[in-house]
Amino acid sequence: MTIGTQPVRGPLFLGVEGGGTRTVAILADAQHSLIKRIEAGPGNLRLLNDEQFVGLLRTIARDLPTPDAIAIGLAGARVESDLRRIRAAAAEVWNGVPCRATDDLETALAAAGRLDDSAGASARVLVLSGTGSCCYGRNQAGKVARAGGWGHILGDGGSSYAIALAALRAVVAEWDLRTVWSPLGRRFLERLQLNEPEELITWAQGAEKAAIADLAIEVFREDAMGNKTARAILDGAAATLADEAVACARRLVKPATSVRFIFAGSTLLKQPKFARRVVSALRKRWRRAAVSALEQESAWGAVFLAQAFLESRRHGRKTAADIVHAKKSTARSLVHDFQLSHFARQSPTEQRNPRSLNLDKLPLSAAITLMLSEDAGIPAALLPERRTIERAVRLIARAFQHGGRLFYVGAGTSGRLGVLDASECPPTFGTDPEMVQGIIAGGQSALWRSVEGAEDDAVAGGRAIAFRQVGRRDVVVGITASGRTPFVWGALGEGKRRGAATVLLAFNPFLRIPRALRPDLVIAPNVGPEVLTGSTRLKAGTATKLILNIFTTLAMVQMGKVVSNLMVDLNPSNIKLRDRAVRIAREITGAAPADAQDALEKSGWRVKAAITRLRRRY
Repeated sequence: MTIGTQPVRGPLFLGVEGGGTRTVAILADAQHSLIKRIEAGPGNLRLLNDEQFVGLLRTIARDLPTPDAIAIGLAGARVESDLRRIRAAAAEVWNGVPCRATDDLETALAAAGRLDDSAGASARVLVLSGTGSCCYGRNQAGKVARAGGWGHILGDGGSSYAIALAALRAVVAEWDLRTVWSPLGRRFLERLQLNEPEELITWAQGAEKAAIADLAIEVFREDAMGNKTARAILDGAAATLADEAVACARRLVKPATSVRFIFAGSTLLKQPKFARRVVSALRKRWRRAAVSALEQESAWGAVFLAQAFLESRRHGRKTAADIVHAKKSTARSLVHDFQLSHFARQSPTEQRNPRSLNLDKLPLSAAITLMLSEDAGIPAALLPERRTIERAVRLIARAFQHGGRLFYVGAGTSGRLGVLDASECPPTFGTDPEMVQGIIAGGQSALWRSVEGAEDDAVAGGRAIAFRQVGRRDVVVGITASGRTPFVWGALGEGKRRGAATVLLAFNPFLRIPRALRPDLVIAPNVGPEVLTGSTRLKAGTATKLILNIFTTLAMVQMGKVVSNLMVDLNPSNIKLRDRAVRIAREITGAAPADAQDALEKSGWRVKAAITRLRRRY
């Protein structure tokens, strides 16, 4: 093959590395001869929507032949759903080409060479500081660790963005406290073509991350001139980077072990004085620290990953990264096997309802009657499960009595219904919001819009349970209409591993669950096919709401939060609920309206306390 006038031997590998400022793509052959290098716009995955990301990749692909394999490492890629986004975008641009999706940290570490080339070091830790910052390491056993990389709102300490932002804050603070506009402030105004400090407000509100980071160059210039403010800011940034690098190393090896710290990113590679500060801080914190700079572009690491990825696919081998990933993904593997192998029949939620085959042609009144009649059969379908539902209520009540919590976990409609039931408990029963919690695949934004692929991530479900620190006193209820949602199974698996009681609520009675995954209780009524095939927000959603109502209402009854059929622990947070509190107090004690209101006011609107006070009078 010849590209232009250059002969090319063997397959072609495309490595793409994207950061907050730019994206670099390198096309190379099997002998690592450079075919073409391309620079494009910023490639932080968190700051690009899908259309922008695909457009970025099309820009790279425009003048290139189709590669045999691709590796793409982007800043902002942290979780499995991010990697799926990368693979999906790559498939749209290079259809059928194998793509290894990862982050910019792994590509940089790959560019640094193999661990056995690291002069006896037991681990390598990449210290990356550019527009953003992060530390990422790997030991000889293949274990990886990360510190930092939380983005410019939560982290990026030691990055050019953090340095510039700290300097901006310092100059305006000095102006506020001493009415002195510092030399650093003058540099900022000159660089930004602003006339006075007040104009910084409007500029900062609209400035992108890269534009703010670009001001760090002025901090480095002032530091070179002996500016004390600049020096203090850079000393702090160096200490932050060193702290994160050492934290990463500690997760990989013992403190007395030799570790090679590899500097990458423009802030470290283009500012030698700042790099020396970081070296000094590192050696104070890690006695056997060897420090070197990344000698070739991170995009070359992506090329190496692409080549290894293609070779592993051809020979059926796993790379070191694949093996490490597999160790982390036991829950996902179990769930995948479960999805493929353990269903006797298709879930009723996916079958077609014979009564609604002509739904699109029914008169509106007939369609309404049909839907209501289908819903009317839900309670009868749930009754055969009442003993298992009772056991679940007892599990939940016992958890509450021992200081435990109830977690609902679901995706889509199931997740939203869990969050809804959890949110109703504090006002209805006066509970702490921690007592009943809803977890939805995709997080908060999934409450009002679909988050593509979130429900398929079993590992994310497990992490959600781990970060809520679920334990033996807690109950995890997984809600999945079909019984197949990986996010839910990941959460149930992690809950079980941590000793929590686990309950599966599904509407697929044909599940055959492996013993390793089986929850403590399975509630799987058959409510039949949906009127609109597969739309589980309908009958399955209604049935879910009914069962969750039973779970929390009757568990709270067991907790003594109900007298007769009155909610005596409600939180009277508005006029309507205060009127209800007065009525409850009157119903139970027979008190006059004015006396009931007086007792409630003196009791801080705590109904039980007001009832006790009133009983002394009546």
